[in-house]
Amino acid sequence: MARILLTAVNPGSLQERQMSVESLAHHAVRRFHVQDAEPVPVNSRERTCTGGEESAEAQLADTIKVVLYSHDTFGLGHLRRNLAIAGRMLDCNHRFSVCLMTGSPVINQWKLPRGLQVQPLPPVVKTGAEQYAPRDSAQLFSLVKGYREALILNTVLRHRPDVFLVDHAPAGMDGELLPTLALIRRELPNTRTIVGLRDILDSPATVQKTWREQQIYSLLEQAYDDIFVYGSRELFDVAEGYGMSAALAARVRYCGHVVAAKATHNSAEPAALEQICWNPDRSQGKPVVLVTAGGGGDGFPLMDAYLGALEHLPPGMVYSVMVTGPLMPGAESAALYQRAAHRPDIEWVDYTTDLVPSLRAADLVVAMAGYNTSAEILAMRKRAILVPRAAPRAEQRMRASLLARLGVLWSVEPDADLVQRLAALIPEVLAAKPLSDSSSVSIDLNGAERVTEYLLDSSRERTTLMEHMA
Repeated sequence: MARILLTAVNPGSLQERQMSVESLAHHAVRRFHVQDAEPVPVNSRERTCTGGEESAEAQLADTIKVVLYSHDTFGLGHLRRNLAIAGRMLDCNHRFSVCLMTGSPVINQWKLPRGLQVQPLPPVVKTGAEQYAPRDSAQLFSLVKGYREALILNTVLRHRPDVFLVDHAPAGMDGELLPTLALIRRELPNTRTIVGLRDILDSPATVQKTWREQQIYSLLEQAYDDIFVYGSRELFDVAEGYGMSAALAARVRYCGHVVAAKATHNSAEPAALEQICWNPDRSQGKPVVLVTAGGGGDGFPLMDAYLGALEHLPPGMVYSVMVTGPLMPGAESAALYQRAAHRPDIEWVDYTTDLVPSLRAADLVVAMAGYNTSAEILAMRKRAILVPRAAPRAEQRMRASLLARLGVLWSVEPDADLVQRLAALIPEVLAAKPLSDSSSVSIDLNGAERVTEYLLDSSRERTTLMEHMA
């Protein structure tokens, strides 16, 4: 990644630079599809926010402008987390305007919060640790990255946000945020910059090594006002684990895990049948096992191992719903379908944009240990078996191990005997008592609410300070 030079902004007026960026974006459209560049507005509707007693005029005058950045180079986790946060902000009646910049290739298929504006970024895919490539192999990565940088900078200049909230990657995909962060610090001093980190990024040693090599510690010190952690200190101490200085640790705010609003509703409430992703008539009263691998980009090993485990169980013992995900390669999903073609007790679902009702209705969930799925399982206190991703990061293994030690779910390592261990564990977990409401009491699941409340509180404090200064 390029070295961090936060002062490397060319001289000239802000207006001239904005015109230059807009010109670059305009000409770049000739090389890339127009739909990659155009912001997508979604019709707004009136919403309420707890404690809001101000008039509509006052609320509009105090609207907090937020731009979210989500690089989305693999899976659905970043997109789902940012949509949950954006949705909670937009639940507050006219208090926020929100624009989401995302590189997700499936953003057009997703149900978006009302009022959200979306600025798509040309999608790239993660090919290894800190390695990326265009999803369209015919395009040159350097041009795709350059176009993304131009779109990001232009979006920030256009919105001039009160808050720039960056998900997961302080420098962005391959350093693409550095020009924008440099400009914000020099030209938009009233914009509050925040990086939001999931609870576990990788093993502490790996994160510290990467952050030293990429000068992330210096970037956090110079370019960010706050560090939000979408998790609980009791589960994992980010400041200590990642070797933050005392000054950086003072900027850390633990917000709790971010989950979709639906996941935090009363778990005893049955899901509406029309919202469930499988045909309930086909299960015929059998226990339903929901198998999901998130986006599905690397979900084949889990799905294949589960099919192998079923072969060791009595026929018809369970009804299996296999959600392959929108990013699973076609050849892999076809191989899975062929292997299970003779089984009437398996139902295949390509993907669903709202998995929460299905998670709630299932008797058992078998999944990878991604952030969002794990948090939703905890929120609904479901019986669950997690099979963490083996590589390239230790994140999922760490999360699955921590949660299993808390006794809130079961975890199986993706080793050579995975099939046999799944076959033994599925009947055992199905026979276990459902988790009680107190089982997850030590895990904070109010992340989206806390982020929103903090931004509201910060806005009020700033308004009070400006009034006193006047």
